[in-house]
Amino acid sequence: MSERTVAFRDKALEVVGPALQPGDKAPEVTLSTGFLATSHLLADTAGKIRLISTIPSIDTSLCDAQTRRMNQEAAGLGDSVVVITVSVDLPAAQKRWCGAAGIEQVLMLSDYMDLAFGRAYGTAVPALGAEQRALFVVDSQDTIRYVEYVPGIGQHPDYEAAVAAVRSLL
Repeated sequence: MSERTVAFRDKALEVVGPALQPGDKAPEVTLSTGFLATSHLLADTAGKIRLISTIPSIDTSLCDAQTRRMNQEAAGLGDSVVVITVSVDLPAAQKRWCGAAGIEQVLMLSDYMDLAFGRAYGTAVPALGAEQRALFVVDSQDTIRYVEYVPGIGQHPDYEAAVAAVRSLL
């Protein structure tokens, strides 16, 4: 087992990938947006401040709540910020959920193909085939300014701290 784990129920599950820190250069990854459609995380949001929220699956109550919270926060952050949610859910499922929930301020990206985001950002939990819950703030120059790896799958991140990090860059 690796040195990094995340709590899931009564188990400690291995987390794969580097533990990124503020000051690190954000890795570029390609994520799915639809059937054979992709997005380059950094290149396609170039010049923007990114608030990246990772969740295990949109169809759980905590992930639902986290994404709704990110949508609310996005509405007040302005055009220089893009709020992104990354999960392993299929893009069609993400779109369906967003439509049903009225989520319009969050860019949903899927890491279902190969956990490329998870392996690059240190959120891959192979035993679950999912991401560790985390928040990242990446500035317009692609430098990480804030990182939170949530220690338990069933815990909320510190939303206020991440939003404060974004506001400090505005």
